[in-house]
Amino acid sequence: MDPLKTYLGRLVLEELTPVVMVLTTPLVEDSCRKNGLGFVDMLLPFSVFKKFDVPVRTVNDQPYRLQMFKLRMVYASDVRQPNYEAAKEHLKQVVHDSGEKALSDLLSDPPQLETVLSNSESDLCPQWIQTFNKELIRTLSFSEHETFDHPVACLLVVSSKDEQPINKFVDIFNTNQLPSLLNDGLMDPKILKHYVLLHDNQDSSPEKATHILAEMRNTFGPNDCKLLCINSATEDVNNKGFSSVPYKTHGFLGEDIARCLNLEDLKSIKDFMQDLNSNHIIPFMEQKIRILNQQVATTRKGFRNQIKNLWWRKGKDDLPEDPSGSTYTFSSIETQIRILGDYAFILQDYELALSNYRLLSTDYKLDKAWKRYAGVQEMSGLCYFMLDQSRKEAEYCMENAFSTYLRVGSSGQRYASRCGLWWAEMLKARAQYREASGVYFRISIEEPSLHAAVMLEQAAGCYLLSKPPLLRKYGFHLILAGNRYYISDQIKHAIRAYRNALFVYSENAWSYINDHVHFNVGRWYGFLGMFDVAINHMLEVLACGHQSLATQSTFLNDFFHFVQRLGKSFDVCKLQLPVINLFSLKIVYEDHRTYASTADVDVTESLWQALEEEMVPVSTVRANWLDSQPKSSSRKDDDFSICVAGEAVKVEVELKNPLQISISVSSISLICELSASSEASTIDRSVSSAEVQEDTNLMKTSFCSDQKGENSSFTLSKIDVELGGGETKRVQLEVTPKVEGVLKLVGLRWTLSDSVVGYQHFETDAKKKHKKGKRSKHSWKSSLNLIVIKGIPKLEGRVDGFPTKTFAGDLRLLMLSLRNHSEYSLKNIRMKVSHPRFLIPANSADIHEDFPQCLEKQRQMENKDASGNAKNLSRSAFFSFPNDVTIRGGETFSWPLWFHSGSSGNISLYMSIYYEMEGGSSDMTYRTLRMNYNLEVLPSLDISFLISPWPSRLQEYFVRMDVVNRTISETFLLHQLSCVGNQLVISALPSCNSICSMQEIFAGQTLSCFFKLKVLMTGEKNEESVQGSDMLLSSAISNDMLLDVSRSPLSDFHYQERYHQGKLVKGYQSLLDFIMISKMVSSNLDSEEGPNQLLLSNHACHCSISRTSPIWWLMDGPRTIYHEFSSSFCEIDLQLTIHNCSNSLVSIRVATFDSMLETTQSSDAVHLSDNSNDQGGWYDVSLTNDIKLISNVQGSRSQKRLSESTPPFVWSALSSTQLAMEPASTAKLPLKIFVFSPGTYNLSNYELHWKIQPQGEGITDEVKNKSSSGLGQGHPFYLTVLQAP
Repeated sequence: MDPLKTYLGRLVLEELTPVVMVLTTPLVEDSCRKNGLGFVDMLLPFSVFKKFDVPVRTVNDQPYRLQMFKLRMVYASDVRQPNYEAAKEHLKQVVHDSGEKALSDLLSDPPQLETVLSNSESDLCPQWIQTFNKELIRTLSFSEHETFDHPVACLLVVSSKDEQPINKFVDIFNTNQLPSLLNDGLMDPKILKHYVLLHDNQDSSPEKATHILAEMRNTFGPNDCKLLCINSATEDVNNKGFSSVPYKTHGFLGEDIARCLNLEDLKSIKDFMQDLNSNHIIPFMEQKIRILNQQVATTRKGFRNQIKNLWWRKGKDDLPEDPSGSTYTFSSIETQIRILGDYAFILQDYELALSNYRLLSTDYKLDKAWKRYAGVQEMSGLCYFMLDQSRKEAEYCMENAFSTYLRVGSSGQRYASRCGLWWAEMLKARAQYREASGVYFRISIEEPSLHAAVMLEQAAGCYLLSKPPLLRKYGFHLILAGNRYYISDQIKHAIRAYRNALFVYSENAWSYINDHVHFNVGRWYGFLGMFDVAINHMLEVLACGHQSLATQSTFLNDFFHFVQRLGKSFDVCKLQLPVINLFSLKIVYEDHRTYASTADVDVTESLWQALEEEMVPVSTVRANWLDSQPKSSSRKDDDFSICVAGEAVKVEVELKNPLQISISVSSISLICELSASSEASTIDRSVSSAEVQEDTNLMKTSFCSDQKGENSSFTLSKIDVELGGGETKRVQLEVTPKVEGVLKLVGLRWTLSDSVVGYQHFETDAKKKHKKGKRSKHSWKSSLNLIVIKGIPKLEGRVDGFPTKTFAGDLRLLMLSLRNHSEYSLKNIRMKVSHPRFLIPANSADIHEDFPQCLEKQRQMENKDASGNAKNLSRSAFFSFPNDVTIRGGETFSWPLWFHSGSSGNISLYMSIYYEMEGGSSDMTYRTLRMNYNLEVLPSLDISFLISPWPSRLQEYFVRMDVVNRTISETFLLHQLSCVGNQLVISALPSCNSICSMQEIFAGQTLSCFFKLKVLMTGEKNEESVQGSDMLLSSAISNDMLLDVSRSPLSDFHYQERYHQGKLVKGYQSLLDFIMISKMVSSNLDSEEGPNQLLLSNHACHCSISRTSPIWWLMDGPRTIYHEFSSSFCEIDLQLTIHNCSNSLVSIRVATFDSMLETTQSSDAVHLSDNSNDQGGWYDVSLTNDIKLISNVQGSRSQKRLSESTPPFVWSALSSTQLAMEPASTAKLPLKIFVFSPGTYNLSNYELHWKIQPQGEGITDEVKNKSSSGLGQGHPFYLTVLQAP
């Protein structure tokens, strides 16, 4: 790296240069003012020697050449440290002037990321910032602790018009006119003096000046005197303008600049400065360096001098600190060493300068002269940089100098800033941008707001130049800089800084700082009177729901204030207030599908299609007028949706107020375009895929044609809403096309607080955001582009009396009402219901019936096949109205419907009604009306049954019914219990008069009832039947009548319940069903309904019989027999009835035993034998107390006792019989016993061994839980055999 090619190298060569003090007389300045310049200003363009090739030799014998050199010409009155306040004002003016020049840039668009990243270092650090840095450095000139600002030479200038010019040279160089630094002994008064005689050619001829020059040379010496002639220009316009070029490049502007100077004058000035520099100043400095170096070598260099210096300075350790080091005079050795180092640095002998700075650094440190110590450390760092040596040492010196300046206090703070600028530029030259930004930030901490703002902006630029770019730090430091600019009343610079940071925060979700940037930029633009730009930025912060209430109020008030100050209407595309939720955008249009309400559109299209599958024809209609176009057209059907002329297209969208403040939104309407059919037929087929322009002018033009009028092709609706804080409202807008054509939905238009008109474009914004609609086959594009056709009139429908909340089992009669508003008649009406379990059509005659009286059981049924018809009807949800049913124009058609809430929960019922138009021409052949009702069904009564076989009857069952009221506050009256199927009859228990002991069941109550079921016929029937048994539970009320469960609608709903409950039954489904009819005493749901108006039917289907064995058997035969035992033994025939209760094939083996393992004896009428006597299954009963015994009977009895091995009876035939029984079958097995003596016998000494032969899954749950085989002991059967009289 060549330091001279870096910005810091050039800056050092421009700023650290020899100072030439200038003393002039007033007449000299008067001559120069003819050119709009001072004497120093006149010499300034020629004090820089860029193409300078002069050999220089300092302390080495080998000379080197200077390529660039500069002289700083300074009036003697300016050789002083500038006033701090004056310096601040000067720097403020520099910043202000640059802001005025950058005003035009504020009207352009803010820079984007790609543009900023492509900027070079010079773009990020513009010229005015470099000028500011230079001016900041120059404000620290002529300090008491540094010597590179000490004048090297003094230029004494006297005019040829002055009286006694020789004496004037002596007078102007006296102590009264010299700088204070010279008079105070801080500067060496023995400097090079050069005498100049200035002659104005416009005042007199040069002869007088020549004479004075000769006298000067005799007095002051021939080499130090010069004559300079100026103002030689005439009125020749050819010279005018050329002479001012050098001065304009240095910032001197104006018509009078150099107007009296011609090219010869400029050449003479240039030659004068060249001679002064080459022949006087540089040789003087070379000689001074050699002299000082000899003195330093004599007094300070060498081992002996170093020891002597340390010993001498050791005694200064007890002295107090002197941070400024004011005790050093120009004659002190320390000042001489500093002058030697500064002269060597100025003449670019950096090694000599560094050696002297290092020598001097130790002295100042030992003397605790911290300000001077920091100064030499600062210069040492620059020497290292210019030598391109030891980066570490250079940074250490700059860090040390910076910290030491801050240690000094307020007097060193400004010098720390200068040191920081050197340091930061040094790091930037080495591409250490991140470290340089840290230095700038440290400078900003110590500087006032304006200076800190410039430093923070430079720090931001360094973060952007880092690899990789640190964008967040870049933006953050720009915001800090902009805030400091605003504090310093530099609004233009504040705007510029904030605008440059916008792209950082617009790409991220940092809402608070993004609001801060946009709001302040907008506010500052408003301060400058640029209200249109201010409003554009304020629009970005309107939707600031995350801010506090006070902040939101401030944002909104300032926005409306700027709109009012603008003085004209303001239209905004994508106005953020209110927030338009395009995700909620829903376009409702009706083609052949119509809807009873807006909520019906939310139902998934696939559900409607499945419902209408068997009702709607497969092939649809003649198409619309577009079908007449050539088939080569590239337009696809999917590019368009279809709507009907004269019917509104509804657009639902969600508006949200993100603020905590209420806002007024008025005149909300759609922006639409409609091309008539004659025009649309000539449109290119790919028009639907073309993008609609997004600019506001197009939107305004489109809207202007939307206004209502006689010639308008469509009408629009307008609505006004008031949105409270944080409120969200869903609005519905309508557009009604009047003619056929192509309708395009462009966007929305609204007015905010009667001040600002907002637009929202659909296509460009919804293209990537639009949710897939409920109609899955339509895209957002087809929803925004609609073909308007002539269609069938729309049918309006509703179901009167449909509840929104009810209880499970609720049975009602509803009314379907269809209204035809057109003049055409409608025919071929069909209906499909999604849940026939809840809703079925009734007969047309039911419309005139009273409910529930129409359900009462009649003695003579008019229609015995009602159950069969109901069965077929209930199994299909499709219903065709009679062929003679038509709905004429302007009429309302009604048809009754039966409603039954089959199960609890949230239920959605869907209905679709198909119809066609009678006569007329249309692009459609049919339409459908879709209706959706949501229902909440609450639990009411839960009924369960436990059925057990009657122990002494084969075809009778013992039933326990449990009823639970699941409601919280409702009371039900039990009205009727019906048994459906298998020809069963309900009856009360023998000891009871009724089934239920109480008819009312209160909330949360459980009621248990017991009754008996009996099979009417012994033969089993597999055919399903709704014939059953009914029992009135509310017997106390004589007026109540039984309801006929075998007729519609109870039979229809029962089949539905049986079907749905059968899905939950695993295995064999029983045919035993129950229906419980009840009434609600009072209802809290519908206040208009009085008590006893709510009728409920609860269905319990597939009730099973509780069993422990798959078979059931019963012994049948005589109980008492008289026989004459004297003639023969008694032969008795018995019958064993066996029933297979399972759904499987059962193998049964019956085994009989002549003796029993266990016997019992009756203690009273029946005296059983003792357990020790193995009497088998017979019992010897003493009849002494009951009948008169015959002697031979007693004899035979005694004989029997004598023969202990002979049993009193035996089983006849085989001891074991085996049979196989089909499912649900009954078999009767004949048995026979021989009784040898009178008595009472228990014929239970037999066993039944069974084994199930599984057939699929047709096994009851009870049997599944048991083993597949088992053993059953005989039931007790007592037989009494008496001796015949």
